[in-house]
Amino acid sequence: MDELTCFKAYDIRGEVGTELTAGIAFRIGRAYAAWLKPRRVVIGADIRLSSEELKAALAQGLMASGVDVIDIGLTGTEEIYFATRELRADGGIQITASHNPAQYNGMKLVREEARPISNDNGLLDIKALAENNDFPPAVHRGILTAYDNRPAWIQCLLRFLRLRLIRPLRIVVNSGHGTAGPALDALAEALKNIGVPVEFIRLHHQPDGHFPAGVPNPMLAENRTVTQQAVIAHHADFGIAWDGDFDRCFFFDEHGEFIESYYLVGLFARHFLQQAPASHVIIDPRLIWNSLDIINQCGGVPIISKTGHAFIKARMRQEDAIYGGEMSGHHYFRDFGYCDSGMIPLILMLQIIGCRHQPLSAFIRDAQARFPVSGEINRVVSHPAALLKSIIEHYQSQAPQYDDCDGVSLAFAHWRFNLRGSNTEPLLRLNVETRGDTRLLAEKTEEVLAFIAAKETL
Repeated sequence: MDELTCFKAYDIRGEVGTELTAGIAFRIGRAYAAWLKPRRVVIGADIRLSSEELKAALAQGLMASGVDVIDIGLTGTEEIYFATRELRADGGIQITASHNPAQYNGMKLVREEARPISNDNGLLDIKALAENNDFPPAVHRGILTAYDNRPAWIQCLLRFLRLRLIRPLRIVVNSGHGTAGPALDALAEALKNIGVPVEFIRLHHQPDGHFPAGVPNPMLAENRTVTQQAVIAHHADFGIAWDGDFDRCFFFDEHGEFIESYYLVGLFARHFLQQAPASHVIIDPRLIWNSLDIINQCGGVPIISKTGHAFIKARMRQEDAIYGGEMSGHHYFRDFGYCDSGMIPLILMLQIIGCRHQPLSAFIRDAQARFPVSGEINRVVSHPAALLKSIIEHYQSQAPQYDDCDGVSLAFAHWRFNLRGSNTEPLLRLNVETRGDTRLLAEKTEEVLAFIAAKETL
């Protein structure tokens, strides 16, 4: 029995033709059905060249297990989340490798109510079943139905538009030749029909699995230039770029400056808490001081959760949180089934900017000055766990606050850092923040990185 290396901590992802094939996709469909025992499952796919073949094989595996399949077509991952709930299906699977290179593909799996399936709650069981590849014949074969669920999804997005814009907006939108383009067109038409005064400047808009402009990953600095230049050239109010399956989004201010998603968490938290004071808001532990400051100032209840969509969503449900945000560009919403969306932040920003006469930079300038950050820095290391232990031993006695919610977070009087290992690679990920001191930020970031480098050479 060969190990299936495409199974990761939170999803399935691998190189097509070796780690992930149509045959493996068929077995995953069978294994998912054997584990969950669903009656109906929603499936969709991104624009990757291998997605349709993998989706067809997955559907065959599900139907061979007696499962009825609802195919909603070319979709973003959030559309699978929404359709699973909206259609009261027993589960949903999106074919996507998000921001990975074009030769990769994968799957994101959920169960009823779009509850995520990860290593902590079933993905390892599905992996074992798929590896064993021994499935009983189904009593009956399932059927395949094509269904357009996008109109219902659009209406759900529009429910987040609660404030009337007082001025027209021009926005640069970069779909990265991923699946966001057609979804955005549908949203733009709906906004036009209800009289929202917004003009979209479209970049890399047509879906193309060859990704001619490069992999759709705005986290890479080299992928941001075209959006930045377009914002400036078109005198846009802001820019937004999505990853391949548009469950993450990234913003640029009116000067074309990239905004660290960390600052958007505070901005969106304030937006929701102005509507519903005393609500709970979930944040991840990598960078927290600005978010805590705003949430407490607005009368909300901040809750720090372990990083990762499976953990954030579980805590969102547990706390009935109105909103949750990660510095990685994931934003979660109670009124979207506690799931993440890359399109709802666009709706929110329309209101934040369009209902006032201030530019986007004015809304984050204070936060950037009060709590400067390093941005996430990755270092390849031989033994992440051992090195993390050395860091703790070195710094813990000096730190008034220590937290191991996710990796290690150590807070001092004027600076703080979080260091955590990757789930899939031999990496340590460092984030540093200070209280208004950019010199201290540079000094402490270099200090921690030097410590890591010294330990790695021993």
